[in-house]
Amino acid sequence: MPEAEPTLTPAAAASTQEGPSQATAVAGPPQAPQADSAKGPVRKRPKPGERRVQILQALATMLEQPGAERVTTAALAARLEVSEAALYRHFASKAQMFEGLIEFIEQSVFTLVARITERPGSPGEDLATTATRQAAAIVTMLVQFAERNPGMTRVMVGDALVFENERLQQRMNQFFDKIEATLRQCLRGGADAQGSAMPTVEGQLRASMLTAFVVGRLQRFARSGFRRAPSEHLDACLARML
Repeated sequence: MPEAEPTLTPAAAASTQEGPSQATAVAGPPQAPQADSAKGPVRKRPKPGERRVQILQALATMLEQPGAERVTTAALAARLEVSEAALYRHFASKAQMFEGLIEFIEQSVFTLVARITERPGSPGEDLATTATRQAAAIVTMLVQFAERNPGMTRVMVGDALVFENERLQQRMNQFFDKIEATLRQCLRGGADAQGSAMPTVEGQLRASMLTAFVVGRLQRFARSGFRRAPSEHLDACLARML
């Protein structure tokens, strides 16, 4: 089984307008400043971009609640102890908040996919073995990402997007299309190296099967209230499929 990637949290979430690097060091809401005995408590203004990250963190946390209903801006504002107007100073709409979470998912996952596919094979490893190892590593990474970020999982499988703008679901569909295309490219090369008569067809079939497996595992995880771990018997399942 490929080595575990570091845990990914919404603290590193990218702003949809300000770029992903501004909030990577934020691990939670800022600490309350010490009270001044003469002037009373002093409210510390969040640094630029920090409030956006706090909003995305709160949204992801609310999505982690099993059986949670649709998250409203009123509930999100109450959790952050701010007004709804304060939310809209940072995001034009709730759809844009979800876009921030999707952007975090895309950037995090595809950065890790690139690391996996660019990693050279072990000495003496043939191309078919390298392709199989890479495909297994991509599936494992996706499952681990979902398991460590349950709120994000509800976004990935669309449960959190049911009543939201249709373009959000379309963007997640494109995410899995890109995953399948990456797996197809890996597995086609492996089938070709093994002398398959139809490497493109074989790669496409296996990539489709693996993508459907991942989506199914994530759906079961979300709809079981996060009780059924998507990594359950993962090594054995991958051995059967690959």
